[in-house]
Amino acid sequence: MSLILDDSIEINKIVYDEQVIADRIKELGAKITEDFRGEELIVIGVIKGSLYFFSDLTRAIDLPIKIDMIGFGNIPDTTSKTGVVKITKDIDIDISGKHVLVVEDVIRTGLTTAYLIQNLESKKPADITLATMLLNPNRLLMTIPVKYYGFEISDSWLLGYGLDSKEVGRNLPYIAELAKKE
Repeated sequence: MSLILDDSIEINKIVYDEQVIADRIKELGAKITEDFRGEELIVIGVIKGSLYFFSDLTRAIDLPIKIDMIGFGNIPDTTSKTGVVKITKDIDIDISGKHVLVVEDVIRTGLTTAYLIQNLESKKPADITLATMLLNPNRLLMTIPVKYYGFEISDSWLLGYGLDSKEVGRNLPYIAELAKKE
């Protein structure tokens, strides 16, 4: 398979199709429902990448939940080395004393996620748990509390279902491998 999205983005193959993603999210939603039954749960999505996973996962959780979004921006020549990012949209819900589930699209090194957790911990939640669609355990540089994940990945560059290349491809209903990283 080779699909050209624009002049610089070429899809090599589909790694996870729509049905595989839907089935996995249903499993994750059932597990989260079981784990948090009887608890007050706030689910926080990290924009933009988690948008589709967040939407589908929250609908698969059979509990009354509150939702919010948090946004981060990269600091040029800094974020990839330190994990330090700037907050572009903070949460609006009071999470003090509450169970918080943070939903990410992909966790590779864990640096940005660790910064996110540190930021949220300053708001005094009861606990913070992580759910991510994709996890690369071989690149993790620190221990972070990833309890739920859709799929383990390698170092290939992926696109679709929230993942982008220069803001293109997020809306693809599947996760594909790019022919090369741009």
